[in-house]
Amino acid sequence: MSARTFKDLHDGSSLLILPNAWDAGSARLMESLGAKAIATTSAGLAWSRGYPDGDALPVGELLSAVRGIARVVSVPLTVDIEGGYSSDPADVARLVTGVLDAGAVGINIEDGTGGPEALCSKIVAARQSATRAGVELFINVRTDVYLRGLALDGDAVAEVKRRVERYRAAGCDGVFVPGLADEVAVEAIASAIHPLPLNVMLVPGLPANDVLRARGVRRLSAGSAIAQAVLGRAGRLAREWLTGRADEMFADVADYGEINRLFSFTG
Repeated sequence: MSARTFKDLHDGSSLLILPNAWDAGSARLMESLGAKAIATTSAGLAWSRGYPDGDALPVGELLSAVRGIARVVSVPLTVDIEGGYSSDPADVARLVTGVLDAGAVGINIEDGTGGPEALCSKIVAARQSATRAGVELFINVRTDVYLRGLALDGDAVAEVKRRVERYRAAGCDGVFVPGLADEVAVEAIASAIHPLPLNVMLVPGLPANDVLRARGVRRLSAGSAIAQAVLGRAGRLAREWLTGRADEMFADVADYGEINRLFSFTG
C-alpha cells in the first residue's frame, strides 16, 4: 500500500483509528477486523522480542519484525522507531532506509526527555533518507510533554506548540501527543498545529471518538493498550493453569480454523 494512501487516511471525515500490533499475527488479525492501517507498538514489539521498551531493541530485531508484518498485511504500515535507537542522525537515516525497505510507509519518532533540537536533526535525516528512497514517508512526531510531565500543567499546551513549530519546520507530517486527554487542551493544540494532523493515544478517561474528532483530532492510537490487555489475560490464564485450574481457558478463544485461514495466503 502506498505512502500517499496512508497520508490520505488522515484527511477523512472520521478518525483514523490505529490498533497497534506487536507481531505479524496480531497485525494480520487487526487487518482482518477492518483496520485501515496498522501501527506497531514499540513496547509490545520489544516485549515480543524479549527486550524492554525504551530504545533497547536491536535494530536487526526491529527490521525482522517489520518485514514479518509487511509480509502478511496489505494496508499501510507505520512503525514506531522510538527515538531512532541512536542519538546520531546518520544512524537514524540508515534505520529509516531499513524500515522503508522492509515495507513501512510511516514512522513514529519521539523526543522523550531530550530537547527538541536533537529530534529536529533526526527528522531532517529521516526525510532525506525517504527522499533518496523515493517514498513519501509519513513522519509522525511524538512529543512527550504530557506523557512525561515535561511542563507545568498551565504551560503544557504552550510547550507542545513551541516544540511542534520546530518539528514542523524540520519536516514532520503529523504530531502525536500521548497523555493528552483534556478536551480544551486537545482543541487548543489541534487548532495551533493545523493543518498538521493531531494524533492522541487511548488512555482511561479519554473523550469519545466523536468528541475527539469534533475537537480536531485526526488519528487515534491504542499505544501498548491492546498488547498489555493480551498479556494481562494470558498471565491470568497461565497462573490458573499452573495452580491446577482452567476455568476460563476456553471462555473466549479464537477459532483455530479462522485464525489459521488468515495466513493461508502466505508462503
